[in-house]
Amino acid sequence: MEGHSPLSVSARKLESNLSGDPARISVADPGLSRLRLAAAAVAEAGRIGWWSAFYLVRFLLGRGRGRDARLRTAALLRGYLLRMGPLYIKAGQVLGTQSGLLSKQETDEFRSFFSELPPMSDAALRKVLRNGLGAPVEQMFSSFEWTPVAVGSVAQVHRAVLPEGDPVAVKVVKAGVRARLVASSWLLEKLLRIGHLMSRRLRKYEVPAHFAELRPLLTGQCDMRQEELRQAEVAQNFSNHPYLRVPRTHDRLCGPDILIMEYVDAIRGQDVELVDFPRPALAARLQDVFYCMVYFHGFFHVDPHPGNLMFGADGEVVLLDFGLVGRLSEDDKWNLSSFYYACVLGQWELAVERFTRAFVPQPRRLAPTQSRYAAELADVLRAHFERQTDRWSTMAFFDDATRLVRAHGARVSTRFSLLALSLLTGEGVVSQVDPDIDIWRNARRFTDRFSPYLSEELKERFEREIGRQVPNSMSARREAANYLVAPTHLDRFVLPSAFPLVVREASGAKFLDLDGNEYIDLSCGYGPHVLGYAHPVPVQAIQDAAARGAVNAIGNPSELQLARHIAEAFGTGSKVILSNSGTEAVQMALRIARAYTGRQRVGKFEGHYHGFSDQGTVSSWFRYSGSPDSPEPIANSAGTQRSVVADTLVLQYGEANSLARIEAQAASLACVVLEPMPAALADFDETFLRELKNVCARNGILVIYDEVVTGFRVHYGGAQHLAGVEPDITCLGKVIGGGLPCGAVVGRAEVIDIARTTQDPFLDVDSRAFVGGTMSGNSITAAAGVAVLEHLRDHPEVYTGLRQKTAWLTKEMKAHAVEHGIPCNVKGSHSVFSITFDYASPRLVRDRLVGSNIKANLALAYYLRKHGVYMPELHTMLLSDAHSETELEKVSKAFGSSIGEMVENGFFTS
Repeated sequence: MEGHSPLSVSARKLESNLSGDPARISVADPGLSRLRLAAAAVAEAGRIGWWSAFYLVRFLLGRGRGRDARLRTAALLRGYLLRMGPLYIKAGQVLGTQSGLLSKQETDEFRSFFSELPPMSDAALRKVLRNGLGAPVEQMFSSFEWTPVAVGSVAQVHRAVLPEGDPVAVKVVKAGVRARLVASSWLLEKLLRIGHLMSRRLRKYEVPAHFAELRPLLTGQCDMRQEELRQAEVAQNFSNHPYLRVPRTHDRLCGPDILIMEYVDAIRGQDVELVDFPRPALAARLQDVFYCMVYFHGFFHVDPHPGNLMFGADGEVVLLDFGLVGRLSEDDKWNLSSFYYACVLGQWELAVERFTRAFVPQPRRLAPTQSRYAAELADVLRAHFERQTDRWSTMAFFDDATRLVRAHGARVSTRFSLLALSLLTGEGVVSQVDPDIDIWRNARRFTDRFSPYLSEELKERFEREIGRQVPNSMSARREAANYLVAPTHLDRFVLPSAFPLVVREASGAKFLDLDGNEYIDLSCGYGPHVLGYAHPVPVQAIQDAAARGAVNAIGNPSELQLARHIAEAFGTGSKVILSNSGTEAVQMALRIARAYTGRQRVGKFEGHYHGFSDQGTVSSWFRYSGSPDSPEPIANSAGTQRSVVADTLVLQYGEANSLARIEAQAASLACVVLEPMPAALADFDETFLRELKNVCARNGILVIYDEVVTGFRVHYGGAQHLAGVEPDITCLGKVIGGGLPCGAVVGRAEVIDIARTTQDPFLDVDSRAFVGGTMSGNSITAAAGVAVLEHLRDHPEVYTGLRQKTAWLTKEMKAHAVEHGIPCNVKGSHSVFSITFDYASPRLVRDRLVGSNIKANLALAYYLRKHGVYMPELHTMLLSDAHSETELEKVSKAFGSSIGEMVENGFFTS
């Protein structure tokens, strides 16, 4: 970047010859009036016409065959694109990456487009800086290098030093570029519309609509304020990444025409041969970064050519220039991932359906030839994903798929086109770094890494190492498949366990499986066993209650006692309704809220699970939709009632915008239900909980806390006592049953009494909420619950011990991760903890896959089993009072040994 080649010098002369462009306007004025737009468009049309004719004549005169003719054509095209301006130079930058399509000599013709384009004149630069900074350059920087270190199609970059001594890169939009982009894109759109009207053949491709979606992206790349926001978002997505770096921006100094960021002293992307790092590993890193942005961030670099990349000497990848980025919605990511997953499995009929859903905006146009279209697309998919994997080409696949869709009267979406451009350019760079790279093999590795399912390689390994260890459990599972569906464990929904266990007996913090293997348990039955398995207190209570007869649907002393203990834990005047599970408790609470307020809609938070009911699973834990700020409700299960989904307002925990949305839609909201201490966070946001309560109270909306997991586990009563914020209704389960199925709703008397009879049957039907349950409050469950709650009430040291154990174990696990040098995020408090292998700390639940090594998380569960520890796969973990110091030390040692073995087996290499 320090110097300029002869080509760049001649190109600079060319740019100076064009400096009299009447389309130029002050860069400080990003808007164009209609008159100025028309003038700019006329000038642009004249330029396009003149230079197009000039280069067409040169091409016709110099036509020929062979290598020399191709090189002359490439040189002519380079000169033509350069004269056409920034909109066309982008095409040259893409061509400069396509060594698989063009020869090296041909791609070399376009390599100057990466960073050796002509800069603006010194006078223009000073004017832009003066207008953009609002102060003289000498006042803003202690030094400023007027010779640019890099020049692109839209902007140029200079090195400077801030007064405090920090070196920075100053990116400046080139004078006249904004006007030329706006004018040329406006003109191109008009020409496309004319062609659309005049040509029936072009009409079916809907090119004007396609370009209209792209145009704001192309013209918006001149706004440095927006680019700074995009750069900050990408940096956040890759925070703490082991080898990717995104320069930090100085947002307070940025403006429409100037972006200031930290200066990175690294090797230019086009000088990759200078990087002292294995080329195959470096190429794999690049591919991993590109794919991660697309499939998991959904926010990807459209233009990842070598001019927008740098490399550290140790293989660090530096990503630059976020003028052109694409964004996939949650639905796009879902559709794209599901499409590729079907291809990986070779399920071609399903892959065709998912491709069409993902990439064809008007699929009904395919109806007349649907069967033929499906058969032909399936053949295309087989050709690329099955037969041609040894020479995989994204460009070839996208090209074949696009041609086929067009042949059947439809078009692919704009997002598909942007994705194709991003992967086309990115994979072109990857292939230049390592010409022998197996794109498809690395793509499969990436898919395996981020899939919630075991790859074939892992299955084979664990069949040998785990399958032989649990033959009786596996046999029992196969036999049970003939008569049992167990969606929670043997047939776990969405995230199936490859090696589910069948437990013979459990005691304390351990259990034995059918094969006699003993494990230290980190699941606690997903919550109920806060005292451990077979604790003598609930065991004795259950035995005594059973001997007295299993009483249900008739009042019994234990039922009254359990309700009284729960009510006392939540304050004077609280009343209780008992149920059989946490799911039932939430259903009861929602019905009570509707009856009490006379309103229908429910607000809930994205990623918060409230049981398997229709309302409880909306946007709950696997699939999300809509923008991050304003999520849209979506079902997480087939068979969910659509009207229930539509009547749900989905919010984001801890976000101020959620409070504003509640306020705006208050008139229709009966309640807002949430986990005050979300399991994914193992923590709570006290300020947000308090503000939420205030907003809802002002608007007559009930607040419902789902403390099914946290109730009486993190504190006697629940997380609300830790936060000091009291809801209107609390839903309980798990612990209050003493290990048996149980649930409860507790809240203010005037609210809970909406479920009490009026003694008038006609008034009951009109104004009361029926929440019955034959087994609710049965004597055996109630007796077990009473025994456990009394023990917890009389032994507060249980909670102190749980806090200390959780703090010790999470600290140990973090230390092991640091020792092995792997990205590992361990969160935990009050007996609840989680482990994820990731480099990011996502703010939203929907982003928890960002950076997360799902394959490693899944594998950890099976590695731990070899060391006698049971960790539920991809689930929050829990501790009990029964976990001794000795057992926790064994867990810590097992974790350290497991991740050490995983490092040796290549789970964290890149």
